[in-house]
Amino acid sequence: MRICHVAYTFYETDNRVMRYARDMALDGHQVDVIALRGPAQRFVECADGVRLLRIQRRSITESTPLAYLAKLLWFLSKSTALLSLLQLKHRYRVVHVHNIPDFLVFAAIVPKLTGAKVVLDIHDIVPELYAGKFGAHNQSSTVRALLTIERASCSFADHVIVANDLWHDTVLHRSAKRCTTILNYPDTALFKPIRAQARPPGDRFVFLYPGTLNHHQGVDLAVRALSLVRDEMPDADLHIYGDGPAKPSLAKLVADLHLGDRVRLSDRVSIMEIARILATADVGLVPKRADGFGNEAFSTKILEFMITGVPVIVSRTRVDEHYFDSTLVRFFDAGDEKDLAAAMLDTRRHMDAAMVRADNARMFAIRNSWQRRGQDYHRLIESLIGETSHERPPRLDPV
Repeated sequence: MRICHVAYTFYETDNRVMRYARDMALDGHQVDVIALRGPAQRFVECADGVRLLRIQRRSITESTPLAYLAKLLWFLSKSTALLSLLQLKHRYRVVHVHNIPDFLVFAAIVPKLTGAKVVLDIHDIVPELYAGKFGAHNQSSTVRALLTIERASCSFADHVIVANDLWHDTVLHRSAKRCTTILNYPDTALFKPIRAQARPPGDRFVFLYPGTLNHHQGVDLAVRALSLVRDEMPDADLHIYGDGPAKPSLAKLVADLHLGDRVRLSDRVSIMEIARILATADVGLVPKRADGFGNEAFSTKILEFMITGVPVIVSRTRVDEHYFDSTLVRFFDAGDEKDLAAAMLDTRRHMDAAMVRADNARMFAIRNSWQRRGQDYHRLIESLIGETSHERPPRLDPV
C-alpha cells in the first residue's frame, strides 16, 4: 500500500517518524514523508526505501507565539497542496500526520475525502506545551483555543496515537474516542552499546544531554549543577547536543559560570550520529522540570541511554516515576540543581552501582524496544485499512 507521513520536523533527527517510515518500507510498502529541509538538502531524496519531500526550511529561533505560528501555517499550506496533488496521483491508503501542530492533520483533507485513513500522532499535547513554553495560564483564551483545535483535530482523524499513558488518559477524556498509546520505543538497529570497558589514562568523564533546548528540559540545571561540583570532579565534562530557544541563554550561562572548558554546547546532529555519541557517554542526563508540561512529557532519551548501557540520571517527574524506579535510574528532585549536583557526584564516585542499574535498565529497554513493541503500530494500520492482522516475528538485533 501507499502511505504518507506528514511532520513539521527534520526527518534525520526525528527517530519516531524515521522508525515508522523505514519499518513500513521494509515491509514492502511505498512510503513518502513530507517534512522540513535542512541546509544543503534537496527537495526530493530517497533514504532506505523512503521518499523524502522536504518542502520548507526552518531555523529554530522562534521567541514569540506569532513567529512560531506563522511558520506552522506556511507549512500547513504547502503540505496541504502537495499532499492533495499526490493523493490524486497515487491514492494513499493511510496518511499519518505527526503533531506539532495538531491542526496539521487537516492537510489530509483531500486524502480523507477520497478514502484514505488518517492517523493523528500526538507527540506532545499542545495546550500544555504552549502554557509551559510561553507562561500562559491554563484558562487563557489561547489555551482554550488550542483545546478546541485539539478536539477538532482528533475528531477529524480516524485514529489518534498518543506518546504516553498519562497523556492517553488526558486526550481520551477531553478529545479523542479512538486512541492508542505507542511510546517512542528505541530502535535496537540504531542504539547499541559500544563503549569500551577500559578507560584510557586521562580520558574525560562525560555527562551527556542530547535533545531540544527548551526551558522545561532543565538543561540549565545541569550546567549549574556541574558548576557546584566542578572541583570535586575535575575530570568531568558536560556535553550538550541540540537546538532550541534556550540555546543562547545556555551559552551565556556557561560563560557567566566560567565553564567554557568544561561544557561543550554543540548543534543538533542526525539520529545515526547521536546514537554513536550517546553510546560513548559515561552518564546520561534528563533534567526536566516538573512544572506543567515537563511533568508528563515522556523523554525517549531515557530509553535510548538505557538500551546503549549508559547509566542515566533522571528528574523525579510524574511520568518518569510512572515508568521507572530506582533500580533502573538515579532520580533527583526535579528543579533542584543542588540535588542534581549530588546525584552527578554520587554516580561518578559509585560507578559500580550505576552500572548495575544500567544493566537492569538495558534489559528493561530491550523489552520495550521497537523490535519488541512495533507490532502495535502494524496491527493498528492493518485494522484501519481492513486487513486481517497477522503476527510478524520480531526483528531482534543481537544483544
